[in-house]
Amino acid sequence: MINIIYQDKQIIVVNKPAGLSVLIEGWDENAPYLSKMLEKKYNRVWVVHRLDKVTSGVMVFARTAEAHRHLNTQFEKHDVEKVYHAIVEDAPEWNEYTARHSLFVNVGRKHRTVVDKHRGKPSETELMIIKRWQDWAWIEARPKTGRTHQIRVHLAALGFPLVADILYGAEETELIARAALHAQSLTFTHPKTDQKMTFTAPHPEDFIQLIDLLDQQ
Repeated sequence: MINIIYQDKQIIVVNKPAGLSVLIEGWDENAPYLSKMLEKKYNRVWVVHRLDKVTSGVMVFARTAEAHRHLNTQFEKHDVEKVYHAIVEDAPEWNEYTARHSLFVNVGRKHRTVVDKHRGKPSETELMIIKRWQDWAWIEARPKTGRTHQIRVHLAALGFPLVADILYGAEETELIARAALHAQSLTFTHPKTDQKMTFTAPHPEDFIQLIDLLDQQ
């Protein structure tokens, strides 16, 4: 059951659960994926942006080609405001930091994104500490560009990989079963009314449990 945050004739805003792909996976064509699940209920939908399979949180889909074009333009021009919450290994000394590592995507068999000053595209993520523990930190991330795995790679490059993000150098852990990243809010202009709208997805249960566990350390 997909958690619908908002819907009208132009858009559908959902709270994507972790572990569900947005589009079909080439290596498992029978696995469920979010866009197909939505189309079973709402007919044709257009994918505007993506979240990693392991990432939970707020996403918008278009219900018409015109709405899709309108929203795509906003994402391409970086007019959309995206806020993510991440739990990372170790605790930065800074309270705020802007990561600007150039990123090169889809590298190797694991399709990783890597920092590459020569081949990479300019990328920017604003970071702010929400809470510190002795060996972990809760960070708010605001990506200004939209590279694949951008937040995950920027934090790992700074020495603070997401908890359980084994792909980018985190230690194996039983604290949480997936990389600790959640798309907290999304702000964009409605494609029909031109009204600025903000939608928020509450932390999922595994994210809340992780914070509770760290509070007890």
